[in-house]
Amino acid sequence: MNDYASNPYNYAATAAIIGVLLIPVLIITIIVVISHWKLYTKAGKPGWAAIIPIYNIIVLLEIIGKPIWWIFLFIIPCVNIIFAVWATNLFSKSFGQSEGFTIGLIIFPFIFYPVLAFGNYPYLGPAGIGATGANPFNNSGPFNDPPQV
Repeated sequence: MNDYASNPYNYAATAAIIGVLLIPVLIITIIVVISHWKLYTKAGKPGWAAIIPIYNIIVLLEIIGKPIWWIFLFIIPCVNIIFAVWATNLFSKSFGQSEGFTIGLIIFPFIFYPVLAFGNYPYLGPAGIGATGANPFNNSGPFNDPPQV
């Protein structure tokens, strides 16, 4: 009778499968993190803020023009899904994009975040203040806050 638990080839096969699945996930994660870094920089915020947990949400809330206490809404189960979608929509509007682009950011973040980050989409201000014909946000100074309405 075969004892599959003691067979060393089972461990090697499992490690190979995990490695094959893990490499694409790491590549996609790195692409999305680099894109977030670039988008935060476009918005006049420090790019490194994209990789710091919790602080990246605070900076995102500043970029989209929402109060910091919204971070507590991201903690509540089920409510966090709604507010994450809402924040993503406001984020895409801050760069002059529509709800269709928001759906792309949610479903295919590894495609749409790099398009937004490395494309010709300037930061227009929190949630795209006056998006139709608005002048891009001037981030000439070091990490300026977006203009308040």
